[in-house]
Amino acid sequence: MIAIRCMQWGLAAVISGVMACAQAAESKVNIYNWYDFIAPTTLKDFQAQTGIQSAYDVFDNSEVMQSKLMAGRSGYDVVVATGDLLPNLIKAGVLKELDRSQLTNLSHLDPDILAKVSSNDPGNRFAVPYLWGTTGIGYDVAKVNALLGDTAPVDSWDLIFKEENLAKLGECGVAMLDAPAEIIPIALHYLGLPYNSQNPDDYLKAQALLLKLRPHIRYFDSSRFITDLANGDICAVVGWAGGVMDARKSADAAGNGRRIEYSIPKEGAPIWVENLVLLNDAPNPQQGLAFIDYMLRPAVIAASSNYLSYANANKDAKGLVDAKVRDNPGVYPSKAVLDTLFALEPLPLKLERVRTRVWSKVKSGT
Repeated sequence: MIAIRCMQWGLAAVISGVMACAQAAESKVNIYNWYDFIAPTTLKDFQAQTGIQSAYDVFDNSEVMQSKLMAGRSGYDVVVATGDLLPNLIKAGVLKELDRSQLTNLSHLDPDILAKVSSNDPGNRFAVPYLWGTTGIGYDVAKVNALLGDTAPVDSWDLIFKEENLAKLGECGVAMLDAPAEIIPIALHYLGLPYNSQNPDDYLKAQALLLKLRPHIRYFDSSRFITDLANGDICAVVGWAGGVMDARKSADAAGNGRRIEYSIPKEGAPIWVENLVLLNDAPNPQQGLAFIDYMLRPAVIAASSNYLSYANANKDAKGLVDAKVRDNPGVYPSKAVLDTLFALEPLPLKLERVRTRVWSKVKSGT
């Protein structure tokens, strides 16, 4: 009898051990992020430190991502979402309010960036800022100076939105992002109108300005400009800071002597913030929170900033970011410049349709 009991106990221990191993093997987090938007070793390091595996999928435009989340049952736990998408995702019940008690590293976040995000996530209840940047002007210093002189207004939207300047720059090529949710608010802001105007007539004014400039704009594209700016095929772009930094790195690596710079116009510019969010139907919410908290570690997020040349929202990580990134005012602007930046917000559907029609006319030039 004693022997039988010992065998039963031994068998129970074996079964318990097998179950524990199986549970450990199944501990994972499903992540959905922009393509190439994380340091190469982060996921491997996360698993080594926590035992949690990761399944990692990528997207290359926010419309696809948002559609998948809105449909529900995506199977993802943590998603990287741009700030202006948050209100619709929150309203639709897609996001789970974050349990702050399980995010021990929240204190590292920069309150200035949190304040920018709060316009789309009141109280910062659903989103943790990840990486952020601005939309401004990238330019080839020598080519711009050759056409406009050494006093070219590279620190102002006048460089692009004054037709006499743009007409000259058109000789060496000017590009704009194919991003109506950014370009049209910039045009509104330049005209002295609310960047997130609720007045349809304001969008017609922005349309008139952009159509006047359209003959001098070579193309609208959100990725091609990086290679073209590095190679000298264009000399100026209204683009994302990170893309311009990539162009500069490519030019430097090629040793072609081309000096690429990035400017945040003094009148103010859009700030975009990519955020880590937890889905309401996340299959692994605890592992999702563990991943978000891991990304809040200063050394961890600094690695992604160093890899991508984007600023992060972690005030205690700044000293760990490479000096060439940290000391670049186009990546980490001063507090005075930061205060001029405006966070983009979603429009009501009726106005979104107006903006879409405006953009279609601007791109076609009709």
